[in-house]
Amino acid sequence: MRTVIGIDVGGSTTKIVGMKKDGSGKVELVEPQFVRATDAITSAYGAFGKFTTQNEIGLSDINQVLMTGVGASFIDKPIYSLPCKKVSEFTAVGLGGLYLSGLDEAIVVSMGTGTAFIHATKKGEKTEIEYLGGTGVGGGTLIGLSKKMIGVDTVEHIEQLCEEGDLGKVDLRIKDISGDNSFQINEDITASNFGKLSDIANQHDIALGIANMVAETIAMLGIFAARNYKLNKVVLTGNLTTIEPITRVFESLEENFGVKFIVPENAQFATVIGAALCDEN
Repeated sequence: MRTVIGIDVGGSTTKIVGMKKDGSGKVELVEPQFVRATDAITSAYGAFGKFTTQNEIGLSDINQVLMTGVGASFIDKPIYSLPCKKVSEFTAVGLGGLYLSGLDEAIVVSMGTGTAFIHATKKGEKTEIEYLGGTGVGGGTLIGLSKKMIGVDTVEHIEQLCEEGDLGKVDLRIKDISGDNSFQINEDITASNFGKLSDIANQHDIALGIANMVAETIAMLGIFAARNYKLNKVVLTGNLTTIEPITRVFESLEENFGVKFIVPENAQFATVIGAALCDEN
């Protein structure tokens, strides 16, 4: 059985996965992991050592290491003499999104520090990947604005604050500006993020307002991309898929815009899984 290792190298966090393939072509996913370190090289080597040790994978079992991510550029030598190949992060996002969702075509959204949008289509044995563009609104926006506005810069604390937040003290919604039902859109749809920020809005309200703005921006861009390709499915991947106040926004917009947002299992590991799949594409 041949094993391919995929590594998504960030500046301080690295994700790693293994893909085992037997002679019949059957693929087995080895559960992904991530590690944190102070720099990309330490993070990558730490992830590799931890992953192979815990899963009892010997160096002789590994056929290839496929690397992606911003930190991959710092690693220009083989890892423990294993052949390493750098792959496009956008290709990895598209492949990982389709693999995890089971779809043959979709808009795949990678929600990291910023956000990237990919159109991925299976064409026989190959998958065509088209990078559509992106937005600087993402996890970095959530953390940065939360730190500046409410003095909180950890995802766990932001998520906790959101649970008691009231968007009515932050966002201007359709129902706040019009009683005319001819708009044919839900009256709770946001007309202006932070357009109704109240003097009595507290940390909880502002945290929820920030999360809502980030999620709505990404959601609407995903909807526009899906409409352009006459699709009704958008696959969400990346670390923001683990934050409940973010995912709730996507769910709330599905019916209004006729798009299904899919958060597959292991969505936060889609890019690294896609990197390992680049061996086949």
